[in-house]
Order: sequence, then C-alpha cells, then structure tokens
Amino acid sequence: MDLFESLSHTRWECKYHVVFVPKRRRKVMYGRVRERLGEVFRQLAGQKESKVLEGHLLADHVHMLLAIPPKYAVSQVVGFMKGKSAIYLARVYGETKRNFTGQHFWARGFLVSTVGKDEHQIRQYIQNQEREEERLEKLELWR
Repeated sequence: MDLFESLSHTRWECKYHVVFVPKRRRKVMYGRVRERLGEVFRQLAGQKESKVLEGHLLADHVHMLLAIPPKYAVSQVVGFMKGKSAIYLARVYGETKRNFTGQHFWARGFLVSTVGKDEHQIRQYIQNQEREEERLEKLELWR
C-alpha cells in the first residue's frame, strides 16, 4: 500500500503519460526557456495537488508523467498547466508592453495515456526521447 497517495477519504494511484506541442509545432523550447519551464510545470502541478514524476522538454514537444488525484480531471490539470505556462512564457520571454493573458503558446489538444503497470517503461521512454530523436535525425541525413 506504500505506492498509494491519499486524500481525506481516498487512497489512489492515478498516473498519466501526457504529451503536448507548441502551436504549429514550432521548435521554440531551448536554452533558458527549456531550463525554466520544467520548474514552472512542477509548481503548477503542485497547485492542483498533482506531481510531475518524470518530464522531458524537447524543442517541439513536452512529455510528462503526471500523478493526478481522482478529484481532478486530467483535462482540467493539463489545461491549467498549459494556460498558466503560456502566460508565464509570454510575460518573461515575450514583449513586456502588452497584457499576455490572451496569448496562445500551446496547440489546442494533448495526448494522454494511463500508465498502470507500465510506469517503468514509460519513465524510460520519456528519459530516452532526446537521444531517440537525435538518432532519427541522423538517419534522415542519409536518405
């Protein structure tokens, strides 16, 4: 039972593999943005009583393993994280002359998959994403 989290009347283990992309799949997450965004996602998840168990930011998409309590819908937590992180990015890295609450950084949808007993495999997959993408890019050079 050590694997389970608890709320006042509930014991739970709800983990999700989530992937989402910037608008038009722009390759914009690099350098300072990439370093800071992981911390921002962890803070935002904490505001919804959730945890980022594993995460990896690539230039054009984000992979995360999230633990979300059953009292929140996955779409509610992911939508909150995408919206607030877009506002953060616009305020810190965008023009400072405008109010950025209407800015849209992320594309509309996201992919979500329940984890279940495959948690170890999904953690490895997320950790190895960057190496795999580099390998595929090298293969395309030879075509």
